[in-house]
Amino acid sequence: MHRRSFQPWWTLDNAAKIFPSTSSSHNSKVFRFVCELQEPVEPLILQAALDKTIERFPMYRSVMKRGWFWYYLEDSSLPAKVHPEDTPPCYPIYPSVRRSLLFRVLYYRRRINLEVHHSLSDGTGAMKFLCALVYEYLLARYPDEFTQSFPGLPYDASLWQKQMDSFQKYYEKPKRRQKDRVPTAYRLRSRRLPRNRIAVLEGRIPLDKVLACARERDVTLTELMTAIFMRAIYEGMRVRDRKKPVVITVPVNLRNYFPSESDRNFFATLNVGYDFSSQEDSLDAVLAQVRHSFRTSLTQERMRDHMNALCALEHNIPLRLVPLPIKDVVLRIANIVVSRKATASFSNVGRTAMPTGMEKFIRQFSVYICAGVLQACSCSFNGHYVVSFASPFRTHEVERIFFRELTQLGLDVVLTTNFSADGEVN
Repeated sequence: MHRRSFQPWWTLDNAAKIFPSTSSSHNSKVFRFVCELQEPVEPLILQAALDKTIERFPMYRSVMKRGWFWYYLEDSSLPAKVHPEDTPPCYPIYPSVRRSLLFRVLYYRRRINLEVHHSLSDGTGAMKFLCALVYEYLLARYPDEFTQSFPGLPYDASLWQKQMDSFQKYYEKPKRRQKDRVPTAYRLRSRRLPRNRIAVLEGRIPLDKVLACARERDVTLTELMTAIFMRAIYEGMRVRDRKKPVVITVPVNLRNYFPSESDRNFFATLNVGYDFSSQEDSLDAVLAQVRHSFRTSLTQERMRDHMNALCALEHNIPLRLVPLPIKDVVLRIANIVVSRKATASFSNVGRTAMPTGMEKFIRQFSVYICAGVLQACSCSFNGHYVVSFASPFRTHEVERIFFRELTQLGLDVVLTTNFSADGEVN
């Protein structure tokens, strides 16, 4: 295929700027999106599908480069190849010994795995890529099924819209306001797994039943799962640690507040806390606090203030002139400070949609991310809701309590994991 003779490049968006500096073997900043099919994957067809898909997403051909003051993405001629899964989940992509693309496509039995470094995209953008990849794969794998009606993808954006840095588009100089004092959060502590290893536990739940459970309590699905997650952490805490609040970081898709078709990062984070030492520990009490936090914080005005505060440092001229090696050190320290304000993270990617006629070939979608703390992610597809935990620890008490709580609410949960009964990761 003919390639362009010039090398276009892109600055990292505001959210992405911290990820190259803070990526490590213990915290790869890589997330995995999974599509599990009904039949085994055909590697040659998957490769052909990837060749077509990457033409829709030109930024996925880019590599990370170091500038004098910031990292940036540069277009490359490196081929995108599918591989059988031969590395642990969310294995580091950057930094690497040799220059590489910032994503990989792996397959294992019936699963198509897309792994992406967070500097390239957020969950919404990566899910679009995976859906486009699966779309092309199914068209080629089952051509006789789509001769009468040719399905289209549920979204259609121009290359300019896909590559837009929406942080820059919507940034306004922030107003000065007093910062709220944030107490140090309870931190999970346990023996860690070896480097580049995470323990994964997936729970598959009927979507209609879990939605009914949330509606009965007048909360959203994200609010319900956040509250149950908090209680699971609390139950596993030592008594002497219960004076510290449990704080869950929840990524917020800013596309829900500002029109954007960007496939890059465009998200903010919300810290939702609960102090069990001074409040009731019942699910209803925790839900009331979580619901209040969500509904007072998730407004366009609050999200705009949060986004502007994040972008302000990037627009500070003296800071922009600080050399990159110094920025690396400062960002690593800042990352450590910020991490002390949260116990764990929960991200709901939401509903995944595929064109009509393709659902029958797909069993489920799921997602999880590698980070230095316990992470829970969820998504729904075709009547099923999947919650996935990724943990750097050898013990899995929080996950066990979480799914026990769901079953006590009358929900049927089917579990899949990569670790054995003694905690060893396969």
